[in-house]
Amino acid sequence: MKKILVIEDNEQNLYLVSFILEKHGYDVIVAMDGQEGINKAFSEKPDLILLDIQLPVIDGHAVARQLRKNVELDNIPIIAVTSYAMAGDREKAIESGCNGYIEKPINPDTFMRQVESYLH
Repeated sequence: MKKILVIEDNEQNLYLVSFILEKHGYDVIVAMDGQEGINKAFSEKPDLILLDIQLPVIDGHAVARQLRKNVELDNIPIIAVTSYAMAGDREKAIESGCNGYIEKPINPDTFMRQVESYLH
């Protein structure tokens, strides 16, 4: 079973994303802030990381940059899942180390297709 780490501080978003992923057979690991997300990425070695950008403690850009510095975690796809949809936000997420970008509110009909396109 593939493990997906969801780093998200909004409980409603976390519930929705977890529900969809679990329904499709994924093992979901949850972190509610950036530092906890980094710690769980190291301890769990997930197959994919879904990363909110607006996080307490350490924001998503800093989380992605830290994870990319580690050889053990460098090959794990990181997808920014964010309501930041302004011009330049996608580029900023990619520059910080994310492989992709999914806008909130997530669309349950297309979400899994987007997520699975990053799982090898």
